[in-house]
Amino acid sequence: MSARLVLASTSPYRRELLARLGVAFDMARPDVDETPAPGESPADLARRLAIAKATAVAAGRVAWVIGSDQVASLDGQPLGKPGNRERAIGQLQAMSGRAVAFHTGVCVTNGDQPRFALDTTVVRFRTLEAGEIARYVDRELPFDCAGSFKSEGLGITLFEAIETRDPTALVGLPLIETARLLRDAGFTLP
Repeated sequence: MSARLVLASTSPYRRELLARLGVAFDMARPDVDETPAPGESPADLARRLAIAKATAVAAGRVAWVIGSDQVASLDGQPLGKPGNRERAIGQLQAMSGRAVAFHTGVCVTNGDQPRFALDTTVVRFRTLEAGEIARYVDRELPFDCAGSFKSEGLGITLFEAIETRDPTALVGLPLIETARLLRDAGFTLP
């Protein structure tokens, strides 16, 4: 298939992941309010936002659009992107010695019926000391990452284990499901 493909994101992490599939694509910033609805579970939030981002960018375009969103969940409560050093340190302190679920939704649509998949990855954090948390945050500056770490970088040193079907999901775009959804939409992948 030679249809136009658009990634509904400006994330460099998602761009790098999608490029691994060997398909040409453009990128567009989705204009979507990411505020959780009252009582919305983290998995439902990831689903709603992935679909909303894809459909928002698909509106008025002749293209297939991929939308994705990731919501970290500690004790059933969503953890957003920290945005600054203090909140990143606080998130990592809260996750120390605990298991955190990362729900990553992906949607592929051409404006019609959206195709959706969800991956849940569980990260088990080591018991972290205050000094190592501060050193990590100061070195990687993970302020734009759900959960305050970059698993593709030094963040991997914070873990005891990762339980997942798709290791790319933790970075922000589950490529196994994305490839399946693109094939279902008619794209030819290697």
